[in-house]
Amino acid sequence: MLRKKDDFQEKFQHFLRKLRNEILSGKIKRGEFILPENTLSQQFELSRVSIRKGLAELVEEGLIEKIPGKGNRVVFQENQNKQSIKLAWFSTSYEIDVVKKIIKMFEQKNPFVKVELEIYPNDSYAKTILSAIKTGNGPDVFILSDHHFRDVTELNGTRYLEEHTPKNFKTYSAVSRMFTHQNKQKAVPFVFSPVVICYNKDLIKKSESNIKSWNQLLQVSKDSTVVNNDSIVETFGFCFSSAPNRWPVFLLQNGGGFRKDGESIMNQKANKEALQYCVDLMYKHKVSPVFTHGSNQLAEDLFMKKRAAMILTTYYFMNEFKDCGFDWDVMQLPKQKEPATLLLGGGLGINSDSAYKEVARSLVDFMVSDEAQMVIKQNMCTIPASCRIAANEDIMNKDNHPENYHVFLKSMEHAVPVKDFGLTQDEIISIQYELHLLWANMERVDDVCERVQDLLENKSVMNVK
Repeated sequence: MLRKKDDFQEKFQHFLRKLRNEILSGKIKRGEFILPENTLSQQFELSRVSIRKGLAELVEEGLIEKIPGKGNRVVFQENQNKQSIKLAWFSTSYEIDVVKKIIKMFEQKNPFVKVELEIYPNDSYAKTILSAIKTGNGPDVFILSDHHFRDVTELNGTRYLEEHTPKNFKTYSAVSRMFTHQNKQKAVPFVFSPVVICYNKDLIKKSESNIKSWNQLLQVSKDSTVVNNDSIVETFGFCFSSAPNRWPVFLLQNGGGFRKDGESIMNQKANKEALQYCVDLMYKHKVSPVFTHGSNQLAEDLFMKKRAAMILTTYYFMNEFKDCGFDWDVMQLPKQKEPATLLLGGGLGINSDSAYKEVARSLVDFMVSDEAQMVIKQNMCTIPASCRIAANEDIMNKDNHPENYHVFLKSMEHAVPVKDFGLTQDEIISIQYELHLLWANMERVDDVCERVQDLLENKSVMNVK
Protein backbone atom coordinates (compact mmCIF):
# COMPACT_ATOMS: atom_id res chain seq x y z
CA MET A 1 0.00 0.00 0.00
CA LEU A 2 2.80 2.39 0.88
CA ARG A 3 4.52 1.91 -2.49
CA LYS A 4 1.27 2.43 -4.37
CA LYS A 5 0.75 5.71 -2.55
CA ASP A 6 4.30 6.78 -3.39
CA ASP A 7 3.69 6.01 -7.09
CA PHE A 8 0.59 8.17 -7.08
CA GLN A 9 2.34 11.08 -5.39
CA GLU A 10 5.22 10.85 -7.85
CA LYS A 11 2.87 10.91 -10.86
CA PHE A 12 0.78 13.71 -9.37
CA GLN A 13 3.77 15.92 -8.56
CA HIS A 14 5.23 15.24 -12.03
CA PHE A 15 1.97 16.37 -13.64
CA LEU A 16 1.75 19.49 -11.48
CA ARG A 17 5.41 20.41 -11.97
CA LYS A 18 5.36 19.88 -15.74
CA LEU A 19 2.20 21.90 -16.30
CA ARG A 20 3.40 24.68 -14.02
CA ASN A 21 6.76 24.81 -15.81
CA GLU A 22 5.13 24.92 -19.25
CA ILE A 23 3.12 27.95 -18.13
CA LEU A 24 6.04 29.68 -16.42
CA SER A 25 8.38 29.06 -19.36
CA GLY A 26 5.88 30.51 -21.83
CA LYS A 27 5.39 27.22 -23.66
CA ILE A 28 1.69 27.70 -22.92
CA LYS A 29 1.10 31.42 -23.29
CA ARG A 30 -1.29 33.74 -21.51
CA GLY A 31 -4.79 33.45 -23.00
CA GLU A 32 -4.23 29.92 -24.31
CA PHE A 33 -6.26 26.96 -23.07
CA ILE A 34 -4.47 23.96 -21.62
CA LEU A 35 -5.33 20.43 -22.75
CA PRO A 36 -8.73 19.01 -21.72
CA GLU A 37 -8.96 17.11 -18.43
CA ASN A 38 -9.52 13.71 -20.10
CA THR A 39 -6.44 14.21 -22.31
CA LEU A 40 -4.32 15.17 -19.30
CA SER A 41 -5.69 12.14 -17.44
CA GLN A 42 -4.51 9.79 -20.20
CA GLN A 43 -1.19 11.54 -20.71
CA PHE A 44 -0.16 11.49 -17.03
CA GLU A 45 -1.96 8.25 -16.08
CA LEU A 46 -3.99 9.96 -13.36
CA SER A 47 -7.71 9.95 -12.64
CA ARG A 48 -9.76 12.96 -13.69
CA VAL A 49 -10.36 13.63 -9.98
CA SER A 50 -6.61 13.93 -9.45
CA ILE A 51 -6.27 16.12 -12.54
CA ARG A 52 -8.99 18.46 -11.24
CA LYS A 53 -7.22 18.62 -7.88
CA GLY A 54 -3.96 19.67 -9.57
CA LEU A 55 -5.70 22.23 -11.75
CA ALA A 56 -7.37 23.68 -8.67
CA GLU A 57 -3.93 24.25 -7.15
CA LEU A 58 -2.85 26.15 -10.27
CA VAL A 59 -6.03 28.23 -10.04
CA GLU A 60 -5.10 29.03 -6.42
CA GLU A 61 -1.62 30.05 -7.59
CA GLY A 62 -3.18 32.43 -10.12
CA LEU A 63 -1.68 30.69 -13.14
CA ILE A 64 -4.94 29.51 -14.72
CA GLU A 65 -8.65 30.26 -14.54
CA LYS A 66 -11.48 27.76 -15.00
CA ILE A 67 -14.07 28.86 -17.57
CA PRO A 68 -17.27 26.74 -17.33
CA GLY A 69 -18.02 24.93 -20.56
CA LYS A 70 -14.71 25.87 -22.17
CA GLY A 71 -11.84 24.63 -20.03
CA ASN A 72 -8.83 26.09 -18.21
CA ARG A 73 -7.07 29.17 -19.56
CA VAL A 74 -3.68 30.63 -18.65
CA VAL A 75 -3.97 34.02 -16.97
CA PHE A 76 -1.65 36.58 -15.43
CA GLN A 77 -2.43 39.15 -12.78
CA GLU A 78 -0.20 42.16 -12.21
CA ASN A 79 -0.06 41.59 -8.46
CA GLN A 80 0.60 37.87 -8.85
CA ASN A 81 3.60 36.32 -7.12
CA LYS A 82 6.26 35.40 -9.66
CA GLN A 83 8.26 32.20 -9.79
CA SER A 84 11.92 32.92 -9.06
CA ILE A 85 14.79 31.07 -10.71
CA LYS A 86 18.47 31.62 -10.02
CA LEU A 87 21.09 32.53 -12.60
CA ALA A 88 24.71 32.35 -11.35
CA TRP A 89 27.63 34.29 -12.85
CA PHE A 90 31.29 34.61 -11.93
CA SER A 91 32.56 37.91 -10.58
CA THR A 92 35.32 38.65 -13.11
CA SER A 93 33.06 38.36 -16.17
CA TYR A 94 32.84 41.40 -18.45
CA GLU A 95 29.32 40.44 -19.48
CA ILE A 96 27.47 41.05 -16.18
CA ASP A 97 25.93 44.42 -17.12
CA VAL A 98 24.76 43.13 -20.49
CA VAL A 99 23.34 40.00 -18.84
CA LYS A 100 21.26 42.24 -16.58
CA LYS A 101 19.76 43.85 -19.69
CA ILE A 102 19.01 40.44 -21.19
CA ILE A 103 17.31 39.34 -17.95
CA LYS A 104 14.98 42.35 -18.09
CA MET A 105 14.08 41.50 -21.68
CA PHE A 106 13.36 37.89 -20.71
CA GLU A 107 11.18 38.92 -17.76
CA GLN A 108 9.13 41.23 -19.98
CA LYS A 109 8.42 38.31 -22.28
CA ASN A 110 7.81 35.93 -19.38
CA PRO A 111 5.74 37.84 -16.80
CA PHE A 112 5.38 34.81 -14.54
CA VAL A 113 9.15 34.58 -13.95
CA LYS A 114 11.64 36.54 -11.86
CA VAL A 115 15.32 35.85 -12.58
CA GLU A 116 17.61 36.34 -9.60
CA LEU A 117 21.19 37.01 -10.71
CA GLU A 118 23.74 35.74 -8.19
CA ILE A 119 27.41 36.71 -8.51
CA TYR A 120 29.90 34.14 -7.21
CA PRO A 121 33.66 34.73 -6.67
CA ASN A 122 35.73 33.44 -9.58
CA ASP A 123 38.04 31.49 -7.25
CA SER A 124 36.75 27.91 -6.88
CA TYR A 125 33.69 28.90 -8.92
CA ALA A 126 33.05 25.42 -10.32
CA LYS A 127 33.41 23.76 -6.91
CA THR A 128 31.03 26.31 -5.39
CA ILE A 129 28.38 25.68 -8.06
CA LEU A 130 28.61 21.90 -7.74
CA SER A 131 28.54 22.04 -3.95
CA ALA A 132 25.40 24.18 -4.02
CA ILE A 133 23.69 21.80 -6.46
CA LYS A 134 24.54 18.76 -4.32
CA THR A 135 22.95 20.38 -1.26
CA GLY A 136 19.81 21.32 -3.17
CA ASN A 137 20.58 25.06 -3.16
CA GLY A 138 22.17 25.35 -6.58
CA PRO A 139 21.27 27.88 -9.27
CA ASP A 140 18.91 26.80 -12.03
CA VAL A 141 21.19 28.20 -14.74
CA PHE A 142 24.86 29.20 -14.50
CA ILE A 143 27.62 30.48 -16.74
CA LEU A 144 30.73 28.32 -17.16
CA SER A 145 33.91 29.56 -18.80
CA ASP A 146 35.72 26.85 -20.76
CA HIS A 147 38.14 26.70 -17.81
CA HIS A 148 35.23 26.19 -15.38
CA PHE A 149 33.76 23.51 -17.65
CA ARG A 150 37.03 21.59 -17.57
CA ASP A 151 36.96 21.90 -13.77
CA VAL A 152 33.41 20.52 -13.66
CA THR A 153 34.39 17.63 -15.93
CA GLU A 154 37.36 16.64 -13.78
CA LEU A 155 35.20 16.88 -10.64
CA ASN A 156 32.78 14.37 -12.23
CA GLY A 157 30.15 17.08 -12.17
CA THR A 158 28.79 16.79 -15.71
CA ARG A 159 26.00 14.56 -14.38
CA TYR A 160 24.57 17.71 -12.81
CA LEU A 161 24.45 19.43 -16.21
CA GLU A 162 21.28 18.95 -18.22
CA GLU A 163 21.93 18.10 -21.87
CA HIS A 164 20.32 20.78 -24.01
CA THR A 165 20.53 21.97 -27.62
CA PRO A 166 18.36 25.03 -28.41
CA LYS A 167 16.43 24.95 -31.67
CA ASN A 168 17.58 27.23 -34.50
CA PHE A 169 20.83 28.05 -32.68
CA LYS A 170 24.10 27.52 -34.52
CA THR A 171 27.61 28.24 -33.38
CA TYR A 172 31.10 27.37 -34.58
CA SER A 173 32.14 23.75 -34.16
CA ALA A 174 35.19 24.61 -32.05
CA VAL A 175 33.05 26.79 -29.76
CA SER A 176 30.53 23.99 -29.31
CA ARG A 177 33.31 21.47 -28.67
CA MET A 178 34.48 23.41 -25.61
CA PHE A 179 31.25 22.49 -23.82
CA THR A 180 30.67 18.90 -24.86
CA HIS A 181 31.36 15.81 -22.80
CA GLN A 182 31.18 12.31 -24.25
CA ASN A 183 29.63 13.83 -27.40
CA LYS A 184 26.82 15.46 -25.41
CA GLN A 185 26.18 19.21 -25.28
CA LYS A 186 26.44 19.82 -21.54
CA ALA A 187 26.51 23.62 -21.69
CA VAL A 188 25.13 25.91 -24.39
CA PRO A 189 27.77 28.28 -25.90
CA PHE A 190 27.04 31.89 -25.00
CA VAL A 191 30.17 33.92 -25.90
CA PHE A 192 33.68 33.23 -27.19
CA SER A 193 36.97 34.77 -28.23
CA PRO A 194 40.07 33.66 -30.10
CA VAL A 195 43.44 35.02 -29.01
CA VAL A 196 44.39 37.90 -31.31
CA ILE A 197 46.74 40.89 -31.45
CA CYS A 198 45.63 44.38 -30.47
CA TYR A 199 47.81 47.26 -31.59
CA ASN A 200 48.12 50.96 -30.93
CA LYS A 201 47.74 52.77 -34.25
CA ASP A 202 49.95 55.62 -33.05
CA LEU A 203 52.82 53.28 -32.20
CA ILE A 204 53.04 51.16 -35.36
CA LYS A 205 52.83 52.20 -39.00
CA LYS A 206 49.66 51.46 -40.94
CA SER A 207 51.67 49.45 -43.45
CA GLU A 208 52.80 47.19 -40.58
CA SER A 209 49.30 46.37 -39.32
CA ASN A 210 48.97 43.28 -41.50
CA ILE A 211 51.68 41.01 -40.11
CA LYS A 212 51.86 37.63 -41.87
CA SER A 213 54.79 35.80 -40.25
CA TRP A 214 56.85 35.52 -37.08
CA ASN A 215 59.72 37.29 -38.83
CA GLN A 216 57.44 40.21 -39.65
CA LEU A 217 56.16 40.27 -36.07
CA LEU A 218 59.72 40.47 -34.82
CA GLN A 219 60.65 43.22 -37.27
CA VAL A 220 57.59 45.36 -36.45
CA SER A 221 58.27 44.80 -32.75
CA LYS A 222 61.85 46.04 -33.21
CA ASP A 223 60.65 49.09 -35.14
CA SER A 224 58.09 49.88 -32.41
CA THR A 225 60.37 49.42 -29.39
CA VAL A 226 61.63 52.76 -28.07
CA VAL A 227 64.60 53.05 -25.70
CA ASN A 228 65.68 56.46 -24.36
CA ASN A 229 69.22 57.75 -23.77
CA ASP A 230 69.26 56.30 -20.27
CA SER A 231 68.59 52.81 -21.67
CA ILE A 232 65.08 52.93 -20.22
CA VAL A 233 62.46 51.26 -22.41
CA GLU A 234 59.70 53.78 -23.11
CA THR A 235 57.67 51.46 -25.34
CA PHE A 236 57.86 47.73 -25.98
CA GLY A 237 56.99 46.59 -29.47
CA PHE A 238 55.19 43.43 -28.38
CA CYS A 239 53.85 42.00 -25.15
CA PHE A 240 52.50 38.57 -24.26
CA SER A 241 51.65 36.77 -21.04
CA SER A 242 53.02 33.47 -19.77
CA ALA A 243 49.46 32.41 -18.86
CA PRO A 244 48.27 29.06 -20.32
CA ASN A 245 45.70 30.82 -22.50
CA ARG A 246 48.33 32.98 -24.23
CA TRP A 247 51.85 31.59 -24.84
CA PRO A 248 50.74 28.16 -26.21
CA VAL A 249 49.62 29.90 -29.41
CA PHE A 250 53.29 29.87 -30.44
CA LEU A 251 53.41 26.08 -30.04
CA LEU A 252 50.28 25.68 -32.14
CA GLN A 253 51.52 28.02 -34.85
CA ASN A 254 54.75 26.09 -35.20
CA GLY A 255 52.92 22.77 -35.55
CA GLY A 256 53.55 21.76 -31.95
CA GLY A 257 51.45 20.90 -28.93
CA PHE A 258 51.44 18.89 -25.73
CA ARG A 259 49.96 15.52 -26.66
CA LYS A 260 49.14 13.61 -29.83
CA ASP A 261 47.10 10.41 -29.81
CA GLY A 262 47.48 10.35 -26.04
CA GLU A 263 51.29 10.53 -26.15
CA SER A 264 53.40 13.45 -24.94
CA ILE A 265 55.10 15.44 -27.72
CA MET A 266 56.53 18.26 -25.61
CA ASN A 267 60.13 17.38 -26.44
CA GLN A 268 59.69 17.71 -30.18
CA LYS A 269 61.57 20.24 -32.29
CA ALA A 270 58.52 22.40 -33.11
CA ASN A 271 57.87 23.12 -29.42
CA LYS A 272 61.50 23.94 -28.73
CA GLU A 273 61.61 26.38 -31.65
CA ALA A 274 58.42 28.08 -30.46
CA LEU A 275 59.61 28.48 -26.88
CA GLN A 276 63.00 29.75 -28.06
CA TYR A 277 61.21 32.36 -30.17
CA CYS A 278 59.32 33.54 -27.06
CA VAL A 279 62.49 33.72 -24.95
CA ASP A 280 64.37 35.55 -27.71
CA LEU A 281 61.65 38.21 -27.92
CA MET A 282 62.39 39.04 -24.29
CA TYR A 283 66.13 38.51 -23.86
CA LYS A 284 67.84 38.52 -27.27
CA HIS A 285 65.82 41.10 -29.16
CA LYS A 286 64.46 42.87 -26.06
CA VAL A 287 61.23 43.85 -27.77
CA SER A 288 58.98 42.28 -25.13
CA PRO A 289 58.95 42.76 -21.33
CA VAL A 290 60.01 39.89 -19.10
CA PHE A 291 56.99 38.25 -17.46
CA THR A 292 57.80 35.33 -15.21
CA HIS A 293 54.25 34.62 -14.08
CA GLY A 294 50.88 34.09 -15.66
CA SER A 295 48.98 37.33 -15.21
CA ASN A 296 47.17 38.52 -18.33
CA GLN A 297 46.46 41.91 -16.82
CA LEU A 298 50.06 43.13 -16.96
CA ALA A 299 50.08 43.08 -20.76
CA GLU A 300 46.74 44.90 -20.97
CA ASP A 301 47.87 47.47 -18.40
CA LEU A 302 50.99 48.30 -20.43
CA PHE A 303 48.87 48.61 -23.55
CA MET A 304 46.42 51.02 -21.92
CA LYS A 305 49.35 53.10 -20.62
CA LYS A 306 50.66 53.37 -24.21
CA ARG A 307 53.78 51.45 -23.22
CA ALA A 308 53.20 48.49 -25.54
CA ALA A 309 52.59 48.79 -29.27
CA MET A 310 51.10 45.27 -29.65
CA ILE A 311 49.79 42.66 -27.24
CA LEU A 312 48.35 39.16 -27.31
CA THR A 313 44.83 39.48 -25.94
CA THR A 314 41.18 38.48 -26.34
CA TYR A 315 37.93 40.15 -27.26
CA TYR A 316 36.99 39.97 -23.58
CA PHE A 317 39.84 42.26 -22.57
CA MET A 318 39.05 44.66 -25.42
CA ASN A 319 36.08 45.81 -23.34
CA GLU A 320 38.62 47.64 -21.16
CA PHE A 321 40.05 49.59 -24.10
CA LYS A 322 36.87 51.58 -24.80
CA ASP A 323 38.06 54.77 -23.08
CA CYS A 324 41.82 54.24 -23.32
CA GLY A 325 42.38 57.60 -25.04
CA PHE A 326 44.10 56.41 -28.22
CA ASP A 327 43.20 54.78 -31.53
CA TRP A 328 43.62 51.01 -31.55
CA ASP A 329 42.63 48.06 -33.68
CA VAL A 330 42.86 44.28 -33.89
CA MET A 331 44.61 41.82 -36.22
CA GLN A 332 44.75 38.05 -36.37
CA LEU A 333 47.90 36.27 -35.31
CA PRO A 334 50.73 35.91 -37.86
CA LYS A 335 51.29 32.48 -39.32
CA GLN A 336 54.43 30.41 -38.84
CA LYS A 337 53.83 26.81 -40.02
CA GLU A 338 50.13 26.82 -39.06
CA PRO A 339 47.54 29.65 -38.95
CA ALA A 340 46.43 28.58 -35.47
CA THR A 341 45.22 30.41 -32.39
CA LEU A 342 43.73 29.58 -28.99
CA LEU A 343 40.00 29.73 -28.35
CA LEU A 344 38.25 30.71 -25.10
CA GLY A 345 34.54 30.72 -24.36
CA GLY A 346 31.62 30.80 -21.97
CA GLY A 347 28.62 28.44 -21.92
CA LEU A 348 25.31 28.25 -20.07
CA GLY A 349 24.72 25.20 -17.89
CA ILE A 350 21.32 23.98 -16.69
CA ASN A 351 21.03 22.35 -13.27
CA SER A 352 19.75 18.83 -13.93
CA ASP A 353 18.20 18.80 -10.44
CA SER A 354 16.34 22.09 -10.93
CA ALA A 355 12.64 21.97 -10.08
CA TYR A 356 12.08 24.41 -12.94
CA LYS A 357 14.00 22.89 -15.82
CA GLU A 358 11.45 24.00 -18.42
CA VAL A 359 11.85 27.59 -17.24
CA ALA A 360 15.64 27.19 -17.12
CA ARG A 361 15.68 25.90 -20.70
CA SER A 362 13.46 28.80 -21.72
CA LEU A 363 15.92 31.28 -20.18
CA VAL A 364 18.91 29.65 -21.91
CA ASP A 365 17.04 29.55 -25.23
CA PHE A 366 16.35 33.27 -24.92
CA MET A 367 19.93 34.13 -23.97
CA VAL A 368 21.21 32.54 -27.20
CA SER A 369 18.38 33.91 -29.34
CA ASP A 370 19.16 36.48 -32.04
CA GLU A 371 17.50 39.18 -29.94
CA ALA A 372 19.68 38.61 -26.87
CA GLN A 373 22.87 37.82 -28.78
CA MET A 374 22.49 41.09 -30.67
CA VAL A 375 22.43 42.96 -27.34
CA ILE A 376 25.83 41.45 -26.52
CA LYS A 377 27.33 42.47 -29.83
CA GLN A 378 25.90 45.99 -29.83
CA ASN A 379 27.02 46.80 -26.30
CA MET A 380 30.51 45.30 -26.02
CA CYS A 381 33.48 43.74 -27.80
CA THR A 382 32.72 40.23 -26.54
CA ILE A 383 31.70 37.97 -29.43
CA PRO A 384 28.24 36.35 -29.18
CA ALA A 385 28.21 32.60 -29.78
CA SER A 386 25.54 32.69 -32.49
CA CYS A 387 27.19 32.39 -35.92
CA ARG A 388 24.43 34.44 -37.45
CA ILE A 389 24.95 37.41 -35.13
CA ALA A 390 28.73 37.11 -34.71
CA ALA A 391 29.38 37.12 -38.46
CA ASN A 392 26.89 39.88 -39.34
CA GLU A 393 29.12 42.79 -40.33
CA ASP A 394 26.15 45.16 -40.42
CA ILE A 395 25.89 44.95 -36.64
CA MET A 396 28.63 47.35 -35.60
CA ASN A 397 28.93 49.97 -32.88
CA LYS A 398 31.76 52.43 -33.49
CA ASP A 399 31.73 53.38 -29.80
CA ASN A 400 32.59 49.81 -28.80
CA HIS A 401 34.13 48.03 -31.78
CA PRO A 402 37.52 48.50 -33.43
CA GLU A 403 37.53 48.96 -37.20
CA ASN A 404 38.62 45.39 -37.91
CA TYR A 405 36.37 43.78 -35.29
CA HIS A 406 35.33 40.96 -37.62
CA VAL A 407 38.90 39.79 -38.26
CA PHE A 408 38.16 36.93 -35.83
CA LEU A 409 36.17 35.26 -38.63
CA LYS A 410 39.44 34.44 -40.38
CA SER A 411 40.66 32.61 -37.27
CA MET A 412 37.72 30.36 -36.47
CA GLU A 413 38.63 27.53 -38.83
CA HIS A 414 42.01 27.24 -37.10
CA ALA A 415 41.01 28.09 -33.50
CA VAL A 416 41.97 25.46 -30.90
CA PRO A 417 40.27 25.20 -27.47
CA VAL A 418 42.53 24.55 -24.49
CA LYS A 419 40.46 21.39 -24.04
CA ASP A 420 42.10 19.97 -27.18
CA PHE A 421 45.53 20.01 -25.53
CA GLY A 422 44.59 16.76 -23.84
CA LEU A 423 45.84 18.04 -20.47
CA THR A 424 44.27 17.88 -17.04
CA GLN A 425 43.93 21.09 -15.05
CA ASP A 426 46.66 19.90 -12.67
CA GLU A 427 48.98 19.20 -15.61
CA ILE A 428 48.41 22.72 -16.94
CA ILE A 429 49.33 24.17 -13.56
CA SER A 430 52.38 21.94 -13.30
CA ILE A 431 53.60 22.95 -16.77
CA GLN A 432 53.26 26.61 -15.78
CA TYR A 433 55.36 25.86 -12.71
CA GLU A 434 58.00 24.07 -14.78
CA LEU A 435 58.33 27.05 -17.15
CA HIS A 436 59.11 29.64 -14.45
CA LEU A 437 62.87 29.29 -14.84
CA LEU A 438 62.60 29.45 -18.62
CA TRP A 439 60.67 32.71 -18.53
CA ALA A 440 63.31 34.05 -16.13
CA ASN A 441 66.05 33.04 -18.64
CA MET A 442 67.57 30.70 -16.05
CA GLU A 443 67.20 27.48 -17.99
CA ARG A 444 67.65 26.20 -21.54
CA VAL A 445 64.64 25.35 -23.69
CA ASP A 446 65.93 21.78 -24.22
CA ASP A 447 66.04 21.14 -20.48
CA VAL A 448 62.55 22.40 -19.69
CA CYS A 449 61.00 20.55 -22.65
CA GLU A 450 62.64 17.31 -21.57
CA ARG A 451 61.40 17.72 -18.01
CA VAL A 452 57.83 18.51 -19.10
CA GLN A 453 57.99 15.53 -21.46
CA ASP A 454 58.87 13.28 -18.51
CA LEU A 455 56.14 14.82 -16.39
CA LEU A 456 53.48 14.13 -19.04
CA GLU A 457 54.74 10.65 -19.84
CA ASN A 458 54.75 9.63 -16.19
CA LYS A 459 51.35 11.27 -15.75
CA SER A 460 52.63 12.55 -12.43
CA VAL A 461 51.80 16.05 -11.34
CA MET A 462 54.16 17.96 -9.11
CA ASN A 463 52.97 19.51 -5.88
CA VAL A 464 52.93 23.20 -6.69
CA LYS A 465 53.21 25.38 -3.62
